[in-house]
Amino acid sequence: MRTTIQCFLPYVDEQQVKATVEGLKESSLVSKITLLATDPEAKACLGCDLLHIDSLNSSATMLAIAEHCDSDYLLLYTKQNTLVMGYLAMDRFVQLARDSKAGMAYSDYYTVVEGKKANAPVIDYQFGSLRDDFNFGSVMFFNTADFKKAAAGIDKRYSAAGLYDLRLRLSRIAPLVHINEYLYSDVTVDNRKSGEKIFDYVDPKNRGVQIEMEEACTAHLKAIGGYLEPVFEPIEFNRGEFANEASVIIPVRNRVRTIRDAIRSVLSQKTDFPFNLIIIDNHSTDGTSEAIEEFTSDPRVIHIVPERDDLGIGGCWNMGANHPEAGKFCVQLDSDDVYADENTLTKMVKAFYDNNAGMVVGTYMLTDIDMNMIPPGVIDHKEWTPENGRNNALRINGLGAPRAFYTPMLREIHVPNTSYGEDYALGLNFSRHHQIGRVYDVVYFCRRWDDNSDAALDINKMNANNLYKDRIRTWELQARIDLNKSK
Repeated sequence: MRTTIQCFLPYVDEQQVKATVEGLKESSLVSKITLLATDPEAKACLGCDLLHIDSLNSSATMLAIAEHCDSDYLLLYTKQNTLVMGYLAMDRFVQLARDSKAGMAYSDYYTVVEGKKANAPVIDYQFGSLRDDFNFGSVMFFNTADFKKAAAGIDKRYSAAGLYDLRLRLSRIAPLVHINEYLYSDVTVDNRKSGEKIFDYVDPKNRGVQIEMEEACTAHLKAIGGYLEPVFEPIEFNRGEFANEASVIIPVRNRVRTIRDAIRSVLSQKTDFPFNLIIIDNHSTDGTSEAIEEFTSDPRVIHIVPERDDLGIGGCWNMGANHPEAGKFCVQLDSDDVYADENTLTKMVKAFYDNNAGMVVGTYMLTDIDMNMIPPGVIDHKEWTPENGRNNALRINGLGAPRAFYTPMLREIHVPNTSYGEDYALGLNFSRHHQIGRVYDVVYFCRRWDDNSDAALDINKMNANNLYKDRIRTWELQARIDLNKSK
């Protein structure tokens, strides 16, 4: 019996879908093309079926697709651009989806912008790939039977999280398989730098969407045994003796342009407790070391140049936290950034006691190098709640800044010796057992400029970062499932 594929495309008008439809019809495997229209006045065209939907990502749309699909496989295109399938790409999707028993297959692809083609590789899906913004590309190739089975389990209707909910349900039925081949071309219309895109998920206009995504993710965690009840282990804050109540930790390498501002913002803090500043200078060569030395006449400033040459940001943090003069609480400050005012340290330390927290996260504002606010402005991560924050943390891609830790616990857990994701790994680990306190006042200015470590990353670096964070989620999720089993 001939294998068949039904294709579902977002539909605005005939001109928008014409080239895509004509290209898909070239494959003998395509049995039907269905246009997905949000305009109630839309009419079928080009010999395609028409399905009226409320939005592409809703639960209602997933159920409608399941009901109307009668082929072996279904292809869902998620963009309003022109899709150009590669030579025999449909056959390849079918072959590998069948061989791997994939519930869904997705592939690397090309983007075409103003006639210029570029590679757009994607990453492997993991057990912990719970981000709602996981990039599958714009072509999602489903086994129809698995799609229908996942859709049949939908027990809550989402307006924005329907597709996300379905793929989480699907992942419990069959694997989501990455094909490391370039099987189609797509036109990219979002030309912002990657460093701007990474903050989209915390844009306040998306708050309602975030709530839906959290609900879908929480339901998934409960289904796989990874959900943690809001019960936390108490902390006495009496472990060890510390001459300082707090230490600000700054790992730095080659930030001569910004390090003085960072240091001044620490030394200007007004507190009723002793604190110091531990700077781990990771072999700077641009004058940063000399800039730090300008401040060492202040006994609160400790300037360390490691003997080791294999330390990332996390390794530098470990060195600072384990310093004999480290305070009871270690508070983060990146060498690019500054504290918002003289009360930051006081507010962060107070939050430990107010929340009985092992870790505290503040609120920051994005600024340019001159500390003028830039979009999206204040990042408060209010999606974190005492009741569900540590579960939702497995979905979002960051926890906020500045971060602070109860030092005895930090010394036990250790910071991964990486320069990306190390703070996220700590947040997941701390939250497995302990409350994370929050400060919702803006206490930190996160300065964006051309030399930031995450400014305008190329796609390979972004993929490596996201792959690592998904790996962190996988490890943490496995640990949480084991923790629940042991109770």
